[in-house]
Amino acid sequence: MANEVNREKEIYKLTLWGSLVNFLLLVFKFVAGFVGNSAAMIADAVHSLSDFITDIIVILFVRVSSMPKDENHHYGHGKYETLATAIIGVVLFAVGVGILVNAVETIIDFFHGKELAAPNIWALGAAAVSIVFKEALYQYTVYKGKNLNSNALMANAWHHRSDALSSIGTLLGISGAMFLGEKWRVLDPIAAFLVSIFILKVAIELTKASLEELLEKSLPKKTQEKILNIIHSFPEVKSPHNLRTRHIGSNIAIEFHIRMDGNLSLNEVHEITKRMENALKAEFGPLTHIGIHMEPINHEKEAKKIY
Repeated sequence: MANEVNREKEIYKLTLWGSLVNFLLLVFKFVAGFVGNSAAMIADAVHSLSDFITDIIVILFVRVSSMPKDENHHYGHGKYETLATAIIGVVLFAVGVGILVNAVETIIDFFHGKELAAPNIWALGAAAVSIVFKEALYQYTVYKGKNLNSNALMANAWHHRSDALSSIGTLLGISGAMFLGEKWRVLDPIAAFLVSIFILKVAIELTKASLEELLEKSLPKKTQEKILNIIHSFPEVKSPHNLRTRHIGSNIAIEFHIRMDGNLSLNEVHEITKRMENALKAEFGPLTHIGIHMEPINHEKEAKKIY
């Protein structure tokens, strides 16, 4: 329980710092986008706004997901973190679509003869500052997300990385529009268009993974094989079957049936299954939910059946 509380505090603290950086960046980018006459920078500012919103979502949902099980949530509240990740993916997708539509409209207007304003040094500087800060946030958030086994933090890290890459595209587009002349000002909205494609890709991947977890998708085959290998390492246990697995937020649930000698005492069966639970939790984490159904076998022939 103490570890879970510390985990929540770490996620909460990191997300607070990230949200502060995102807020400062989005204000700076909006100002630089308007003052610097850059559609790409304004699009980048909208992306930073989505980062700030998703930081708030993570803060709220991680608080809930770390709560212990209660009478209404027998498996705990881990799925709230998964839901937060899904919301981040949906928000990111909406932002990507918005940037793409705006960029396409601007490009079409340009080729229909509309003159685009040249971006200036404000927009260029804002893009450079954003790249440095967002990449630093991405690297540190990924590091902490892996250590804390937090899907929501990993999703938020990719939001930081997508913003950094967005700013790289913006920097290139603004540079081309500034220094290559009037005919190349279309590079600014083209940069915004390319960035939107990347944002949509990341959003789809995040949303897909979260929905699969919410819809109770089983753990990967390799993980299931690892579970069975641990079960088979106990010589008293025969014919494990009806294996069912799923994610519960950052933890997992494992349920299965096994056969054991019907002549064993209840104390002996309990001791064996307790050691098996400990072995599984040592591999997959102390908060792993494990459900074992025991069935008796009374002769060698039945023990050799395959289920």
